Amino acid sequence: MNKYIILSEKSWHKSLLNNLGENNSGNWILIDSKDNFNLDVLKAFNPTKIFIPHWSYIIPSEIYENYECIVFHMTDLPFGRGGSPLQNLIERGFTKTKISAIKVEQGLDTGDIYLKEELSLNGTAREIFERSVSIVEQMIRKIIKEDITPVPQAGEITEFKRRKPDDGNLAVLSDLEKVYDFIRMLDCEGYPHAFIETSEFKIEFTNANFQSNKKIIDANVRIFKK
Repeated sequence: MNKYIILSEKSWHKSLLNNLGENNSGNWILIDSKDNFNLDVLKAFNPTKIFIPHWSYIIPSEIYENYECIVFHMTDLPFGRGGSPLQNLIERGFTKTKISAIKVEQGLDTGDIYLKEELSLNGTAREIFERSVSIVEQMIRKIIKEDITPVPQAGEITEFKRRKPDDGNLAVLSDLEKVYDFIRMLDCEGYPHAFIETSEFKIEFTNANFQSNKKIIDANVRIFKK
């Protein structure tokens, strides 16, 4: 029997285990913590493939050299290699992207590609991540069913830099639609929210609604004393 691992620390990927486990042959487990992702665990389970919808840590070479690891990156690779793909795309004005399923290797997002599928970038970061789950599920099914062999990336290489918390400062913006994009692209647990600061307070924004005809943004606000 084939064995598969879903590797993700994000709560919205838990449904993948149930859906794929019920409808695919094979034995499936979910690993959602760094402590449980190590050679001892992998040797004991001996997975056929490791599917990685979201992982914030570097995967050691002793793992990807011994097990087929497939990561799902939210750009049309080789465009957009690197960190914070969702935020970098929205900041650049993209309204849609592709999820690229790639084989993990030494380089950052440089691996061979199994397949790509389109993804809308409308809504908050959380909504986009949740929308991607069903797409990733179908990609996993296709990789297994068709036993896809990955092919090298082709095209012009563009690299993204991982965003820092200070990059969410709204004070640098002058366009209202850009303000809306900043708020929504950082609106997800685990991400530093868009903010402005005074000498005494930090003010964070979430759940934004852009009324373009009135040139108004409604949003939830949290105010912190420095």
